[in-house]
Amino acid sequence: MSIRADIASKPVTHFAPSDWHTNNHLLATNAERLRDGSHANREDSKHLRNETYNKTEWGTHDNTTRLSNRIDDIEKWRETLEKTLADTDAEINKLEIDKDLAERALEAKALPLDVASECLTLRDGRRQIDVVDDQASAQLQKEVDVIEGIKDALQAKVSQAFEQLCLLQEARQQLAADLRDKTEAKGIDTYCKELSINSPDICLQPNPTRTPKGSVTPQTWEDHSRYNKDRAEAEMRSSQRLREAIHSTINQTDNDLEAQRQATEFALRKRIHEMERAKDEDEWQKQNTEEEIAKQEQNIRDLEKAIKDKENPLKLAMTRLENRTYRPNVELCRDNAQYGLVGEVNEIQDSIKALQKKLQDAHNNRDALEKQLHRINQDLELKKNSLDLDNKCMATRQKLTNGPVSATTKNLASFKTDRELYTSKQALLM
Repeated sequence: MSIRADIASKPVTHFAPSDWHTNNHLLATNAERLRDGSHANREDSKHLRNETYNKTEWGTHDNTTRLSNRIDDIEKWRETLEKTLADTDAEINKLEIDKDLAERALEAKALPLDVASECLTLRDGRRQIDVVDDQASAQLQKEVDVIEGIKDALQAKVSQAFEQLCLLQEARQQLAADLRDKTEAKGIDTYCKELSINSPDICLQPNPTRTPKGSVTPQTWEDHSRYNKDRAEAEMRSSQRLREAIHSTINQTDNDLEAQRQATEFALRKRIHEMERAKDEDEWQKQNTEEEIAKQEQNIRDLEKAIKDKENPLKLAMTRLENRTYRPNVELCRDNAQYGLVGEVNEIQDSIKALQKKLQDAHNNRDALEKQLHRINQDLELKKNSLDLDNKCMATRQKLTNGPVSATTKNLASFKTDRELYTSKQALLM
């Protein structure tokens, strides 16, 4: 078989020249169309690249600026909260100092109360008629009541200060927690701001656009910090008012206690003066009564002597009368001598009766004077006892006014009078 015959026998599709020209035209047209599309794509891509680049750059810049602004906002609130926290700490410290001051003032009232109670106990030692509900007792009881009232007022201020300290501590904790959160948030935002596309620790994150649980709006964020600040400032204002009230209460109670102390001591001094006058009166009455008793006893002795002195004259007159009864017969005459002797006997007997009556009166007067002297002595002992108790009260109350004794006072003590020396020694011992 020949080669020609084989070639002629292969099934090959034959096209017309028009088909060939059409195919060439299609190829050229499609190529040009695809090139145009590719060119348009390149141009669009270039435009899109530029646009997205600019958007990304501006987006990064804008968000960096937003982070800066956010950091500034956080920093402003941090500064505000730090200042408020410092003010709160300072107020807490001041309130603690004033609370301690009130507690010391409260403790200091133990001495006046003990002194007033001791004075009342001492004056309970008065006896009988001297147990008088006098002005001194009334002022001492009033002093106890005033001190109890002062203690209640100071205790109330101490309790209020404790409660206010708790509120300040609570407000401080909220401020500190908010400040810590803002410090941490500032650190995070500062770190985010400093990140760049060249930072080594950037990476893709899963679902970074999610809304974290507990997210709040900027207004809520600002309201939270403002609430913490306003609450702390409100508690500080309350604390300042309380501190002013504490100082006012301390000053007022000190003035009230001092005024009552002076009133009580004035009443005691007045009562001591009255008691000294009563004691002096008793001593004067005692002296005069003793003198009168001595005179009356002398009078009794004189009366007894006068009665005794009447015995012999009476015996003489009676003997004369008796002897004259023995005159004989008509000589038994009631003559002038007889009448004179009878009159003399009667006169002497009347004198003796008068002297005896006067003697009895003198005995009665002396007994009455002795009884009265006994009563005076008893009352004098009562007055001395009461006076001694009131003087002890005044000595006890020196604890309320005696301050530290200086070296000068110690040196001068040796040159004082006996009473002043005793007072100075008492001051040195306290």
